[in-house]
Amino acid sequence: MEPNQQLNPNQNIPSFNNLIEQSIVKNWHLDALTDYKGATLQYHDVARKIEKLHILFENSGVVKGDKIALCGRNSSHWAVAFLATLTYGAIAVPILHEFTADQIHNIVNHSDAKLLFVGDVVATIIDATKMPALEGIINIPDYSLMVSRTDKLTYAREHLNEMFGKKFPKYFRQEHVHYYIEQSPDELALINYTSGTTGFSKGVMIPYRALWSNADFALSVIGHKIKAGDNVISILPMAHMYGMAFEFLFEFLSGCHIFFLTRIPSPAIIAQAFADVKPVIIIAVPLVIEKIIKKKVLPKLENNMMKILLNMPVINRRLNEKICEQVVNAFGGKFYEIIVGGAAFNQEVEAFLKRINFPYTVGYGATECAPIITYADYKTFAPGSCGREVVHMKVRIDSPDPANIPGEILVKGMNVMLGYYKNEEATRQTIDRDGWYHTGDLGLMDEDGNVFIKGRSKNMLLGSNGQNIYPEEIEDKLNSMPYVVESVVVQREEKLVGLVHPDYDEAKNQGISKTELTNIMEQNRQQLNTIIPSYSKLVSIEIHEEEFAKTPKKSIKRYLYQ
Repeated sequence: MEPNQQLNPNQNIPSFNNLIEQSIVKNWHLDALTDYKGATLQYHDVARKIEKLHILFENSGVVKGDKIALCGRNSSHWAVAFLATLTYGAIAVPILHEFTADQIHNIVNHSDAKLLFVGDVVATIIDATKMPALEGIINIPDYSLMVSRTDKLTYAREHLNEMFGKKFPKYFRQEHVHYYIEQSPDELALINYTSGTTGFSKGVMIPYRALWSNADFALSVIGHKIKAGDNVISILPMAHMYGMAFEFLFEFLSGCHIFFLTRIPSPAIIAQAFADVKPVIIIAVPLVIEKIIKKKVLPKLENNMMKILLNMPVINRRLNEKICEQVVNAFGGKFYEIIVGGAAFNQEVEAFLKRINFPYTVGYGATECAPIITYADYKTFAPGSCGREVVHMKVRIDSPDPANIPGEILVKGMNVMLGYYKNEEATRQTIDRDGWYHTGDLGLMDEDGNVFIKGRSKNMLLGSNGQNIYPEEIEDKLNSMPYVVESVVVQREEKLVGLVHPDYDEAKNQGISKTELTNIMEQNRQQLNTIIPSYSKLVSIEIHEEEFAKTPKKSIKRYLYQ
């Protein structure tokens, strides 16, 4: 497909809300949404609940174009409230439940939300008086009213079942499902506030065309592996575009059965859920994959006999197959591939997965692209890369020599946002006159179009002789060293220092004292300095007792440690 053809905004884009309607009608009697170890809603149950929420919206004075915010952990009722918002013609404002109360208040106020849906934990931390423009706060688990500031809303909620009965006196069936059809592909569907590692959050305005083109991308690359009735697990927060697009919306449009891990998922819970649900596709951030492999698989391979066997070519192949089988089973055994995104993979873990021929691939995206930018199927994926530009998108590197000199990654196409809500200045700085979105990420692109991320341009440090130092590359090597869980490399007066959060559990198991741990870190530093360029050597390693603070996407909030 020619790039300009690929990006033609006037091509016939179907209505996204109509696709939701079609999936509900077509999959009426199939299982749709399950809270893991809890209740299941079938597609017709989802339709009934959407209808009730529409009646509630209509009778409480919500009109098309009003903003409705949602803040709570993933659950069936969260998903239903989101679908009800879109199919009513209102604009959804999904808010990450890990945000602080102040951040939630700020986003609700900045977005001009009229209603707020809250999960059980969020309900206990927010303060309604700090959100004066809200007309009501609705509890996600049972849609009861936590706060109502209008008589209309109170009346509508108290008489909801009665109103539903009047509207559908005999029954509620497929032919009653009729949803709002967006007027244009550029119409605003939702506002997603970026976690923003700079500590400043911007409201990304995502149009219907971006929701559709992300779903169309997923259909084009994994549609042949997914059919109605298949199981998937939703682990990533749905308030994050990555989880929203590829663990929820695409699967819902495909008639899948989606299981929500409603509690904060520990590796043990995730491993159990994979075994029970056996998902057909797995979407994850590196942290989830790395934890399961480090805790469940690598310990078995650490002994000397295993190392000797792995280095013998003939046994090696057979052994690698056996190991691969173990890793595949750790993730349920039925998936086509694991798609990793959101952050860079640890090189040691990636090398291990490559060696055993594990079916994984790495994609790259941004909230501003709802989210996908690059991807490749695991069979054609180039290790170390994050795939190639996807359908409906164009990617280029702003560099005189994109294959060898890193430049900013620029993207253009149907997935790109409309801009930042009520922030024209930030929009102008991010989307140029020709429509290219400036990602702020640095990368290379080889002759086959594979993109390799070299770090955030804003994270780049400048060496004493003007060298570009990418802290992520040093941290990746440091994180593979003994007793290191995670690290941040910072610059102090032109010198580089490594902050390390050690693996205290492992140290305790091995009977290693704090003094010995300090000595081990010094050995790590010396070892590290032999394998990195002289201008990026560390002068010291400082032990950081606590885990580093992270954004909801699990990237470290670097600005706190500079």
